[in-house]
Formats: sequence, structure tokens, C-alpha cells
Amino acid sequence: MKMRQLRALCLLTLAALASARPKAGPEQKCKSGPVDLVFLIDSSRSVRPHEFETMRKFMIDILSTLDIGLNATRVGVVQYSSQLRNEFSLKTHAKLDAMVKNINEIIPLAQGTMTGLAIKYIMNSAFIAEEGDRPQVPNVAVIVTDGRPQDRVAEVAVEAREKGIEIYAVGVARADMASLRAMASPPYEDHVFLVESFDLIHQFGLQFQDKLCGMDLCLESDHGCEHICESSPGSFHCLCLPGYTLNQDGKTCAAIDLCAQGKHDCEQICVSSPGSFTCDCNKGYQLNDNKKTCSTIDLCAEGKHDCEQICISAPGVFTCDCYKGFKLNKDKKTCTNMDMCNTVEHGCEHQCVNTAGSYYCICPEGQLLQEDGKSCGTCKSANIDLVLLIDGSKSVRPQNFELVKKFVNQVVDSLDVSAHGTRVGLVQYSSRVRTEFPLNMYHTADEIKAAVMKVDYMEKGTMTGLALKHMLENSFSEAEGARPSSRNIPRIGLVFTDGRSQDDITEYAKKAKEAGITMYAVGVGKAVEDELREIASEPQEKHFYYTTDFTAINTIAENLKLNVCPEESQGEIEVKDPCACESLVEFQQATMSSLEQLTQKLSGMTARLEQLENQLLSRK
Repeated sequence: MKMRQLRALCLLTLAALASARPKAGPEQKCKSGPVDLVFLIDSSRSVRPHEFETMRKFMIDILSTLDIGLNATRVGVVQYSSQLRNEFSLKTHAKLDAMVKNINEIIPLAQGTMTGLAIKYIMNSAFIAEEGDRPQVPNVAVIVTDGRPQDRVAEVAVEAREKGIEIYAVGVARADMASLRAMASPPYEDHVFLVESFDLIHQFGLQFQDKLCGMDLCLESDHGCEHICESSPGSFHCLCLPGYTLNQDGKTCAAIDLCAQGKHDCEQICVSSPGSFTCDCNKGYQLNDNKKTCSTIDLCAEGKHDCEQICISAPGVFTCDCYKGFKLNKDKKTCTNMDMCNTVEHGCEHQCVNTAGSYYCICPEGQLLQEDGKSCGTCKSANIDLVLLIDGSKSVRPQNFELVKKFVNQVVDSLDVSAHGTRVGLVQYSSRVRTEFPLNMYHTADEIKAAVMKVDYMEKGTMTGLALKHMLENSFSEAEGARPSSRNIPRIGLVFTDGRSQDDITEYAKKAKEAGITMYAVGVGKAVEDELREIASEPQEKHFYYTTDFTAINTIAENLKLNVCPEESQGEIEVKDPCACESLVEFQQATMSSLEQLTQKLSGMTARLEQLENQLLSRK
């Protein structure tokens, strides 16, 4: 009895409060801004007729407080049970009277309670542009139900909320609180209402009116949003700044770490910032222009080192090293030349000569360095680089040019031709210069002789100076097969001409000899003796030859062999009768050549005796 009295007292108190509340007149219409509002009302068979009338009045009372209009608040009503019925959409009515009339004409469906189906319907069919939904206008749904849903509501309610629909869940009597919370938007204390009967549903109407038309909760309440508070009619929700995501509490924010999530394309290091990232590189690497990939920092290539000789690069660092024959000093940067002749088994037969980081062998005068670069010997086993310059001018004539080619082959026969031994190159000149074959083209005497016989006669002028220039700058270059000067292989140039040069020979004759080239000059017929002597190396008597007739050049070839290879004749030296000589010059050349050979033989014998004597003394 006392409980009934207490309940009655509470009802009277609530009724008094409601009657004391000022009624919203036209001047008190809600001015909170435009809202698209849809009522979703449960008309299942458990809702009795008088209870449905109470729900009908509940909707009309709320609408009476709103500023209804196509540019203000738009309202739609959907009733549901086991099926759905759209009573009117957001675009149907622009005035309150028409909405009230439509609401009073609603006939309950009186079947089951398919709340999940109803939420899906308003999400896909009510809040759409075709039915009057407006962009950038808050979507609000009020669900009124008196029982437990007969289908699943949680998933579809989440989807609706994610689409921006703010859901109020009003439960009456037998309604399930867990289902109401599954449907409603957070915070639940503002969006979930449960009353004992339909008679008390007006309580929600009063509170909903306060929320829809009341204060801006973001400005006038302790909303608790960490970053951004966004107001909606009668409520608010929290947002986060770009690069952050809202935590499950709906208020605080957490930075989005794209690096930790692997959502980046950095090659080496990902540096995270909220919702973004930048790339960096490991030590010794630098970021490329694409700001993603990395390249090795090569301090050696960039010249950012202080190594004296060799810089060895590693990413961002370097170490120093030295050339062969040098050793790295304690400062790890500079190098000291090692005395290779005294620190290695050089194997030089006569004498070892140090160079920067290396060494080479030399031989006594009259001997040449052999192919092994260490031992010494005579011409047949020695190495030379020989370039022959033959005159192909018009005055030579074709039949004599053939004799010149035979002369060349006579010289080749006297040499030990091979890739590592003697090399021979041939240049023909007239008004211009033509390399017939360079030093590195042929490696046997037979190949050279065959190539010589195929040489075509040029004719025209006699530009001996131009030929000397070509020989110096091209024929004795390493590109055309000349061995490096450091190997100490003799370079010999032989000029064959039959007349006066049409250009100056002085400059390049001098430069050739200064470059270490031993020059031989062979003249025939109208060749000028002064020019031949200017070309020839000292002593001129050894390097200058002349004959009046092309038919005698084979004799010059024999004498030339004696000069280049002084030990080859083995004492078989023919001294010509002065009366048989065709010129005084030829006689002088033959006589001087013979004397020189005898002198060289005596010197060789003396040196050999000294060696034997020293060997005997060392054995004692």
C-alpha cells in the first residue's frame, strides 16, 4: 500500500513539474539550426492501443517545440514491427499542421519487433538525398521501443553511427537496456532513456527538447574531449586532430604511427609524426631527392679525404692505402717509397734502378734488355721498337719503290720480331703521311714482310718534316704499340728518302732525338747530305748512309744490320776496296763501321775477362 502511494506521489510531482514548465510558443521555437530528424516507432503487438496514442502525442509534443520547415528542421516518421512502413519522409511536409495530421492517421502494424531491420532501413532509405536528407545537416534518429529486438541490432547500429547518424534510444517498460545501449550513440547517459510506462514517455520529450534546443554543450559543459568537441543538437561528440585517432573512451586521442604500422616506403629509417612520417638513412648514407631511398656517401669519390695515394671507400668513411712499392706511414694517410731494389728479389742481371713504387733493370752499353725484363743480350735476342719512314714521292718511281720495299724486308730479316721482342711499324710519306701498319699490328717477320709487299706507291711531293712529326706524335705512342719508356726498350726511327724535303725538318728531327729516339737516315740519289746528317743521331757516321743508286741499297741494309746488331756479324766484316766505292762518303762509312765493330769486340772481350777474373777471386 505504501509503495502505491509513493509511486502516485512521484507521478503527481512529475506532472506538476511538467505543468510548471513554460510551454513553447511560436516565439520559443527551437533555433538550434537545421536538423534532419526521423522517428522510428515500435508498433509491435505488445504496444496497446492507448500506449500507441501516448506515443503519437509524444511525437506531436516534440514537433511543436521545433522550427519546422524545408530550410529548418525536417522530420520523417517510420513505424516498424515485423515489417516497415514509411509514414512520411524528410521531404514530405514543410509545415507542422501537415505532419500532425499525418501522425494522427498512422495505423499500428501490430506484429513482431525487428529493430535491426528498421535501423538499416532509415540508414539506407530515409537519410538519403532522394528522400530529403541534406548534406552538412545533422542526422538524428529517435527510436522508441517497448521490447527486446527479435534481430541483431549492434552491427547495423555501428554502421549507422559511422555514417553520422546520432541515435537516441528510448525504452519503455519491457525494453532491454543492453539492446538500447547497443543502438544508441555515446555518451549513453545522454542518448539512452528507459521509463516504466508509456505514460512517462513525456519525460524523454522534455529532456530531448533540452538537448535539441538547449545550450552548446561543447562551450558550456565539461565535455572531456582531448582535441576537438563538435556540437550536435542536444549533444556533442569528440574528434581528433589530423594524424590522431579517437580512443575507445570516445574522448582521448592517440597518434597514428604509420611507421609502426608499416604504412611507409622508406628504404632504411622511418621517422614517425602523428599521421605522417619522414624518411632518413643509416650512418654513411644520404637521402636521395625522392626523400625515400638512400645512397652511399662515397667520401673518396667526393674528394673528402686526405689520403696521399689510394682512398678506399666504405659508407660514410674511408681508409688509406699505398701503391705497390710504397708503405703506409703511422699517420695512416701518407706513404713512403720502399727501396724495391734492396727489398725484393729483382733478378736484374746487370743493374736495378728504383722508380716511384717500382723498379726496372738496365744493361751495360752495347747490350739490350731481354724479353724477361731482367737479363741482357745482343740484338738477335733483344727488343727494339723500330719505325721505318719510306719516301713514296713521285721522284722515287714505281720500279725503285719495289726496291725500297725489298730494302725494308732485308732489315726485318735481321731482327727477332715477336709481340714481346722487336716490333716494327711502317709509315709512307709524300705530300701527306700514311701509316701502313703500326707497331702492334704484326708479330712475326713473315707477316710484316707480306704486308710490306702489299704497300701501294703514293707518288706526289716529299714532306719529310711532316713525316717526322707524325712518327714522333703517333707512331711511337703506346696507342700504336710502342712499349712504355719505363721499360727502357730502344726506340729506333729509320728515314729513307731520295730527295730534298719540301718542308722544314729541323724542328721535328731535333724533337725526335730529344725524345730518346735513335734516328737513322738513309739517302739515295738526289737526297741532300745536310738534311740526312740533321736527321741522323750521333755519331752521325754510325747513323747516316747514302748511295747514288737504288740498286745498291741492299748493301746499306747489310751495314745497317751491323750497326743495330754489332755482334751479329761474328767477325765477318767486309772492308771494301776504296776504288770500288761509288763515293767517298760510302768508303768512309764502310771503313768507320768496320773499325767501330773491331773496337766493340775488343771491349766485349775485355769485359768478359774481367768477369772471369772476378769469379775466380770470389771462389778463393
